[in-house]
Amino acid sequence: MEYTARIVWKRGSSAPFNAKSFDRTHKIYFGRSLSIEASSAPEFLGRVDLPNPEELFTASISSCFMLTFLYWAAAEGLVIDEYLDEASGVLAKNEEGKLSVTEVTLRPHVTFHNHKNPAPDILQALFKKAHENCFISSSVKTKVTVKAKELAEV
Repeated sequence: MEYTARIVWKRGSSAPFNAKSFDRTHKIYFGRSLSIEASSAPEFLGRVDLPNPEELFTASISSCFMLTFLYWAAAEGLVIDEYLDEASGVLAKNEEGKLSVTEVTLRPHVTFHNHKNPAPDILQALFKKAHENCFISSSVKTKVTVKAKELAEV
């Protein structure tokens, strides 16, 4: 299987092009119809109102983990009504001294149908299985930590 994305950036007609002033706004095309505008992070002279590569990277890990978790929960016969994750990524220098997303922390909160929460050990086993089987997490050097929020009381 191969997955593609198309990235398009254009300078514009009269915009100056130098390291401090070029517009970092670009389009990312997925498949044949969906596109989003993106930019660099504000601290790298990008637009605060657009997603940046670091956020997209963090979201990619979170999305993959969620989809993997939902699959394994469904395979166990559990019914989930809602899944929420407040993921965060840390940009820092790695062991080689290069800026890198060194850690992504996932904070999943799962609402089970009719509040039929599984035992904590079953939930932890599902989180572990999702972590071990997430394609994106398995593809990167970034440390991925899962800090599950407490389940809502019944």
